[in-house]
Amino acid sequence: MGYERANIAAMEGYTPGEQPAALDVVKLNTNENPYPPAEPVMEAMRNVGTEMLRRYPPPNSKGFREVAGKLHDVSPESIILTNGGDELLRLLITTYVEPGGLVGMADPSYSLYPVLATIQDAKCKEVPLNDDWSLPDDFADQMNADNVNLTFIVNPHAPSGTLLSVPTLDKLANDLKGVLVIDEAYVDFVEPSVGHNTVPLTKKYDNVVILRSFSKGYSLAGMRCGYGIGSQALIECMQEKTKDSYNMNYVAQVVATASLTNWKIAAETWEKVRAERARVVKELEALGWIVPPSSSNFILATVPESFYGGAAKVYTNLRDQNIFVRYFSAFERLRDKLRCTIGTPEENTRFLDAVKKLK
Repeated sequence: MGYERANIAAMEGYTPGEQPAALDVVKLNTNENPYPPAEPVMEAMRNVGTEMLRRYPPPNSKGFREVAGKLHDVSPESIILTNGGDELLRLLITTYVEPGGLVGMADPSYSLYPVLATIQDAKCKEVPLNDDWSLPDDFADQMNADNVNLTFIVNPHAPSGTLLSVPTLDKLANDLKGVLVIDEAYVDFVEPSVGHNTVPLTKKYDNVVILRSFSKGYSLAGMRCGYGIGSQALIECMQEKTKDSYNMNYVAQVVATASLTNWKIAAETWEKVRAERARVVKELEALGWIVPPSSSNFILATVPESFYGGAAKVYTNLRDQNIFVRYFSAFERLRDKLRCTIGTPEENTRFLDAVKKLK
């Protein structure tokens, strides 16, 4: 018998995408940005002195919060910097969900949500998405009926890449009785012409928190930086009570601040990804694959059984060639699909050429 709590002993942990040790692979399975961080960001990191490493970092990430607040036109008190977006998810559950309570989410969704809920000894209220990956009209009603106090919506959606509109999220925030968390880890890859901006919802409603990540749009998955935007009351509870004492190391604070300061350089990579996304979709559709519109740096493609025996066999063949995409074998609704990150033009061409040879 172990010493862990019963719910921990019974649970299964999060299964991350495969991280091959070799660098000479085409890695299209974990949605990283294929381009390096902006040079001013790297310069800021190189300029960190040893004296700052000897000391504890600023406990409340004041400098970053001021820069982020100015960028998003909110007060610094409406910002919290976290050790990756995942720490913010954990803080939200720890702070706003009682043990034995319910965490709401769509199905399918980010597979870490149920893991974090279980750690808190909470249960999950999962509502299946429609066939087009949209929310059911009664989504909020179902959450309210079960007194769900915290609901996650990943938007653009993972793993499909589809985008819920701001009016849809506005209505959801209004209708939900609990806290709405809009997980925008992939929002940087939305077409600018859409004019998608949910930040005003954090001013309109006191129950909205937006999650932003540096792992995707800013090429900093290895640094582990994320942040939240929300009403001051929601953010303050986490900032002053439930986050770790020094949750963000000094280098991460410097890099995150420099990244937002130089966001226009990162935006150049977002445009490259969007252009390549359109090319990849076009070529896969020409092969008979079904690819719904994506606003992310990945696509979710349905592979017909008539194409090399379907998704699982294509996945295995590609992996044997050191081309890694994501196959969700544990999720019945996704077993005929592959999620493919958009890489550099060279990586995408190698992926597409390998797929074409299977036809």
